[in-house]
Amino acid sequence: MTVREIMERTGSKNPTLTIAWIKDAINLIQSSSAEKIKVTKRDIIKSVNSEDHIYELPADLISLIKVTIKDTSDAKYKKIKRIIQEPSYLAEDTSP
Repeated sequence: MTVREIMERTGSKNPTLTIAWIKDAINLIQSSSAEKIKVTKRDIIKSVNSEDHIYELPADLISLIKVTIKDTSDAKYKKIKRIIQEPSYLAEDTSP
């Protein structure tokens, strides 16, 4: 929705005032939602009963922002890319 469409719907003739209303509404929405962000570090231990790529997560987890793994060769954290779709377990990795 454009500013012009909002102006037409509200009957406003002043675009500056309409933009101020939009910014106020965005600030109100952002300030009314409480975020509880926790940073948690866990050691990855290969489980005997599960596969290599499956790890337990906390029961109260709602969403993940990012996942990083510490590279032991240079002692830096590397970001894991986000997987949007279900991974294909039938594909073979042919890279050396």
